[in-house]
Amino acid sequence: MATDRHFDLAQLRTFLAVIGTGSFTRAGEQLGLSQPTVSQHIRRLEDFMGRPLLLRDTRKVSLTDNGQALAGFARQMLATNDEALAYFSSGQAVSGRLRFGAADELALTELPTILRAFRVDHPRLNLELTVTQSGTLQRRLAANHLDLIFVNQEADAGRGRLVRRDRLVWVGLERAEIDPNAPVPLVTYHAPSHSRNVAINALEQVGRRWRITCNTREINGMLAAVRAGLGICVLAQTRVPSDMRPLTGRFDLPRLPDIEMALLANPRAAKEPVEALSRAILDLRVTPFRP
Repeated sequence: MATDRHFDLAQLRTFLAVIGTGSFTRAGEQLGLSQPTVSQHIRRLEDFMGRPLLLRDTRKVSLTDNGQALAGFARQMLATNDEALAYFSSGQAVSGRLRFGAADELALTELPTILRAFRVDHPRLNLELTVTQSGTLQRRLAANHLDLIFVNQEADAGRGRLVRRDRLVWVGLERAEIDPNAPVPLVTYHAPSHSRNVAINALEQVGRRWRITCNTREINGMLAAVRAGLGICVLAQTRVPSDMRPLTGRFDLPRLPDIEMALLANPRAAKEPVEALSRAILDLRVTPFRP
């Protein structure tokens, strides 16, 4: 056959439907085609091949030897076609590099599950992950060192795309005791840190003294210090571990504001990879997780 000739996929699909149902009429019903259209597809396919493919009688339809051979090729060609369509329609064709940054407590909780699923759906995208504090991530985004960041920020900041809103609370052990006449012992992230600033500002606004008993760069370090009884910390309400308790309202601790988990994109970054990961996170809405 000349190299410029090619199979008609619609005819091949009709051919396989006839084989599968054993009837031109049932094949038409399966494909939403009229019986004359089914007959036309088969006739044109046989003309294209230059040989009969089906044996017809009043009771059944069977394959010739050539029809049997074509059936195998037809299944392969249609499977390849369907796989290619699914690949590109699902977004797997997204390629290139995406420099993604996530705040520590977000990256160490539910985000790995999202990223694993994202890598399966987008295997051609080179994802580079940076995990650190939100303030550091925002500076790196502004310096064009990151393409997309997932951070904590003050509520109603008006920056980026909102993933979820939560309330900040004081957190400590159930048996925690705070002397009202002594400085409040704080376990915090290193500055700059939104939760650190919120804690200090809230205490100073009500005239409470405070002292930093532990500085850490990681959520695990902060939780370890609280569990060791070094002090209390500030967390989003949905992230309070099961062995700790919200302390807001106890020990005359002031109420804390809401916080937002948001996605901020670099306007200089390639839009397709940024949108693909943003959509993956937004679609799942990053369900609350308790470390």
